[in-house]
Amino acid sequence: MIKARVTVTLKNGVLDPQGKAIEGALGSLGFEGVHQVRQGKVFDLEVDTLDRAKAEEQLKAMCEKLLANTVIENYSIALV
Repeated sequence: MIKARVTVTLKNGVLDPQGKAIEGALGSLGFEGVHQVRQGKVFDLEVDTLDRAKAEEQLKAMCEKLLANTVIENYSIALV
């Protein structure tokens, strides 16, 4: 079994209202000097194979079909 972490973030240039809200909240909590907050999603998965290439192929397909909206989001895959 291979463990993987998929990180999904908004592409540069895509507005991130949640990131802006977090940035504002951090400022109001006294954390000064924080700028350009971008939020994202993290998925930790286990793939039932020992073949790293097959796991990467499956994970990429998962991202393209479900985990990421590739029109506005980027994703990265890290095998553990």
